[in-house]
Amino acid sequence: MIKLENIHKTYKTGKIKVPVLRGINLEVEKGEFVSIVGRSGSGKSTLLNILGLLDKPTSGRYFLDGKETSNLSENQVANLRNRYFGFVFQMFNLLPRLTALENVKLPTVYSEINTFKNPEELLKKIGLEERIFHKPNEMSGGEQQRVAIARALINSPQVILADEPTGNLDSKSTQEIMEILKSLNEENITIILITHEEDLAQQTRRIVKIDDGKILEDKILNKTSFSVENSINEIPKTHSILSFKRIKSYFSQGIRSLLSNKTRTFLSLLGISIGVAAVIAMLALGTGAKQQVKESLSSLGSNLLIVRPNWRKYRGVGLSSENITRLNEEDLEEIKKIKGVLRVSPTVSRRGVAIYKSGNWSTNIIGVTSDYQYMRNSEPDTGRFFTEMENKKRAKVSVIGRTVLRELFGEENPIGKFIKINRINFRVIGVLPERGATGWRDRDDEILIPVNTAMYRVFGKRYFDRIQIQVEDENLMDRVSKQAQEIIVKNHRIPQGKKDIIEVRNLAEIQQAVSSTVKTFSYLLGSIALISLLVGGIGIMNIMLVSVTERTREIGLRKALGANKKDILAQFLIESVTICIVGGILGILLGSGISIGLSKFANWNTKISMWSILLATVFSTFVGLFFGIWPAQKAAKLNPVEALRYE
Repeated sequence: MIKLENIHKTYKTGKIKVPVLRGINLEVEKGEFVSIVGRSGSGKSTLLNILGLLDKPTSGRYFLDGKETSNLSENQVANLRNRYFGFVFQMFNLLPRLTALENVKLPTVYSEINTFKNPEELLKKIGLEERIFHKPNEMSGGEQQRVAIARALINSPQVILADEPTGNLDSKSTQEIMEILKSLNEENITIILITHEEDLAQQTRRIVKIDDGKILEDKILNKTSFSVENSINEIPKTHSILSFKRIKSYFSQGIRSLLSNKTRTFLSLLGISIGVAAVIAMLALGTGAKQQVKESLSSLGSNLLIVRPNWRKYRGVGLSSENITRLNEEDLEEIKKIKGVLRVSPTVSRRGVAIYKSGNWSTNIIGVTSDYQYMRNSEPDTGRFFTEMENKKRAKVSVIGRTVLRELFGEENPIGKFIKINRINFRVIGVLPERGATGWRDRDDEILIPVNTAMYRVFGKRYFDRIQIQVEDENLMDRVSKQAQEIIVKNHRIPQGKKDIIEVRNLAEIQQAVSSTVKTFSYLLGSIALISLLVGGIGIMNIMLVSVTERTREIGLRKALGANKKDILAQFLIESVTICIVGGILGILLGSGISIGLSKFANWNTKISMWSILLATVFSTFVGLFFGIWPAQKAAKLNPVEALRYE
């Protein structure tokens, strides 16, 4: 069943080589009860580790049921340990977070076949029916060792390897454990026992004495006939995909591990929560600002050009106001004829005082045509806009902004009421939609009246301050801009060298620049928030590294029970991701609360988008994976023997 040929094992301590096993040759048949006896440092535990595939020999060959094990992959070796061997350790190696029942079931997590026994019946069989749901710290040493024996039997192993199983027990518990091992051997289970006590060795059927890495004596005390029914027919195959059973167990174990260190877990969650909350809040702030600017810019209109005298150029050449080029009806009519022009509205404006009853308010009085409402997205949401016929008749009608409405009328309905502008009564026929502020200017603080009424009745002007042009297509903006400037230059006989005294401003370019600035601002806020999330991720990496160090013996135990690299890697990655997912959820709630608070109490425009929540969730999960990989890989690469010996 087991055959060792010239096995050597040498450890390296720095540059010094320390030989532990020196040419071991050993055969163990099915159903034997073998005790390996020797003093401390004789190499018996190292031999047991090699027999149980926990360690590899430096040289020599190991045959298991006639199949050599030296060329097996790590995953195949892990599967063999799980299916073929049951381990009973001197220090019990029970996981403190699990009950007796859960400790016994642990090897089944890594089993690819369903040949394991009923764990509750195993515990009852060894007299622990009343301790099934007790944790290790609630049991005596003898009871803990019985749990370890039940765990070794759960996968119906062919060999039980017991390393000083009674070393930490009293004489009564020692004899109870030996009786259990004898009864198991009578059930045709091969048992290899490591001990330094001669009286225990005498209770076995074969004694192998070892000293200084060599077998000194191999004596059979009681020869029996053995059955070889359950030999392995083939080396277990590796499995590339983790089973649902394993992943479920990893999540359960991960949550228990996190709950067992509540303060540390809370600090890790806090770091991720703050990072995610910062992402949500900053993106909500940026999105809200972008939305506010977008709404404000949309009220300015689309594809707009504004033609006006360039006052800075006039000041530069020292011209007086009498010499400034004045825009007139002739300019307006010729601009209307330019191909691609959709609408045109001349504009005049001046500050004025509006009076209603005993109240008065200084505001912007702007004269426009009826097309202005479409060009500037200013169709009244209450009442109506004035018509072109009312403009031609110089009608005394007005459309007021929200600020004027609030200051003059309060809660009163203004439609049909009269206000005085420059001692002239104007009937209010409409209220403009709310448009907000741009820079220092309140765009709701204005009154619109027909341009002809403004020029001839209110301001006494015979010219326009500017002409606003709406172009059919954005691609035509440059051409229309140049033609409009040429018309003004030609009509007013302006020399070509001074044509820049007529300015044509492209509002689309201004809008694009403002939108780009706000977008950059949003990205900046998001970047700052993501940095805080990365800092939280580094904290998780540190915590997981500490966790790997603390749980080194647990990792060794899991590997002894059949866990391979991908199992350990998945275990710690899932724990890391669990922290990030829970922290992410808390961060989303916290970030949403901060965003709502900023909107409600600070009057900041915030908008929580699903995109920002999705980004924060995905990024927090990615942080868990990214920063959990190194600790998880460190855990996965641990040698099972070194891990089990770790203090």
